Amino acid sequence: MSFPRYPEYKDSGVEWLGAVPVHWDVKRLKNIASINMGQSPSSDDCTQEEVGQPFLQGNADFGENFPTPRSYCAVATKIANADDILFSVRAPVGAINIADQAYGIGRGLCAITTAKCSSMRFVFHALHLMKYELFSVATGSTYEAVSTDQVANAVCFVPPTDEQTKIAAFLDHETAKIDALVAEQRRLMELLKEKRQAVISNAVTRGLNPDAPMKPSGVEWLGEVPEHWDLMATKRLFRLVVEPAPDDNDHELLSIYTEIGVRPRKSLEAKGNKATTTDGYWMVKKGDLIVNKLLAWMGAIGISDYDGVTSPAYDILRQKIPLKPRFYDFLFRCGILFTEFRRYSRGIMDMRLRLYFDELGQLLMPYPPIVEQQEIIEFLQTELAKLDELGIEAKRAIDLLQERRTALISAAVTGQIDVRGITK
Repeated sequence: MSFPRYPEYKDSGVEWLGAVPVHWDVKRLKNIASINMGQSPSSDDCTQEEVGQPFLQGNADFGENFPTPRSYCAVATKIANADDILFSVRAPVGAINIADQAYGIGRGLCAITTAKCSSMRFVFHALHLMKYELFSVATGSTYEAVSTDQVANAVCFVPPTDEQTKIAAFLDHETAKIDALVAEQRRLMELLKEKRQAVISNAVTRGLNPDAPMKPSGVEWLGEVPEHWDLMATKRLFRLVVEPAPDDNDHELLSIYTEIGVRPRKSLEAKGNKATTTDGYWMVKKGDLIVNKLLAWMGAIGISDYDGVTSPAYDILRQKIPLKPRFYDFLFRCGILFTEFRRYSRGIMDMRLRLYFDELGQLLMPYPPIVEQQEIIEFLQTELAKLDELGIEAKRAIDLLQERRTALISAAVTGQIDVRGITK
């Protein structure tokens, strides 16, 4: 859908913007709103119990629609009032929300209160454009941040108040439609994820023949399995390998991730995950299973498609008998074993739990005939490729919708389209 433009424009005086409608003003944010920078109180004044002022430390406390405070403060130094715009000034700069009630705010946020001559909803939408200006001036070594002055001096393009209201109403209506479409695509991605898990778990525990005679496995999480399948303890299938890497080696450094499995670490070096040395790391061969003992119960376990080395904090499992490691990669990562991994992990709290091989080795696993393991692998690779393609299409649709949303907001709050005559 195309929108009309204003009949007459003038030079805005801002190089990156160009022209604005002739009757619009170019102002700093401080001229149409007040900025109240957050300040974190003493930790002694905060609690997780719902006592005192709900407190927002930063954009991590933003919910999907309204803030979701994780702590409460008896004496909040800085306050955001209901209908104030909440703007993240660090980690990352530019996250935006609206306060639905009064909150204490910490150093990661500022509260923006619009003046009577300004529409709060218009300024809210305009901030989605202003944040890109603030990105360019953010500084910091540990994390990038902007100051009160930088936020206050961000450039805003200001039409008359009644026009601000019309633009805000137009954007509220149009972005709500886009957001609804994005939500549908995200629901589709969740359904595809659930379908993916169901397809895998059914194949690796029931096989591909729906008419195959079944027998009780005697294992609660597994239930019935095909009658001709064996059950074996993990320690009969795999052995623990401890093979230190030689000094001054140049082998591929590998890590295990809950979402993507085993990957070379070099792709993440730009994010600060460099290892100073791999001396004393464990050698890994293609086909080995890597187990992050600390996060196995969250899915950090999987097959390596690479030769290389990995952290001595991980366990390396290598097959003892004829089997297809990819079959067990599907089994271990599909989710049906996570509760068992957690139950057999040792530790006093979730983030301290460790799954050691002497415990993992006791767990009974299905052992189909080798030919059938390969058939299941090939079936799953084909079926999952279809589901993954649908997921990619959904993600592509979300990206396009979000690009349209950003472009629409930018065009409306800079006067590149005239929405005054548009009726919903």
